[in-house]
Amino acid sequence: MYLFRHVMRMNYLKISLIFIVLFVFYSCTKDGVFYQFKSIPKAQWHKDSIVTFTVHSTDTISKNNIYINLRNNKDYDFSNLFLIVGIEFPNNYQIVDTLEYEMTTPEGQYLGSGMSDIKENKLEYKTNVTFPLDGDYQFRVQHAMRKTRNVEGLEYLKGVTDVGVQIEKVN
Repeated sequence: MYLFRHVMRMNYLKISLIFIVLFVFYSCTKDGVFYQFKSIPKAQWHKDSIVTFTVHSTDTISKNNIYINLRNNKDYDFSNLFLIVGIEFPNNYQIVDTLEYEMTTPEGQYLGSGMSDIKENKLEYKTNVTFPLDGDYQFRVQHAMRKTRNVEGLEYLKGVTDVGVQIEKVN
């Protein structure tokens, strides 16, 4: 009888733990609409390489925050980052923005999260945005980095390992 109660108690604990993990996971992701990364080959982002994401939206009412996520390693040599980000709507209307983000502290420490050599940055792109049309939206991300006093862009931006787009519903 003792063994039966012990086994039942262990099963109850396992089931409870599974429900707790699922609840925490669900509560952390319920506002997520889209979250995807694409790897940059050899952590060398070519100046002509445009990272593209397709987001299908049927919700034309909710407000969303849009982020560009970026992972970099210790080979990233700059304190900032310039990006060209475009959104193409289902009706072919396009928005293109040139953005600048800080990537290090004034002391040269990388910003972002992560305990290893890889740091992940969640860069705010647009807030309180609705997707007014039902359909596919194309997000395009390209780097626009240059060295000081150099008109030509860097052919390869070293140290960027992954680029992503994240969309969250606003509560």
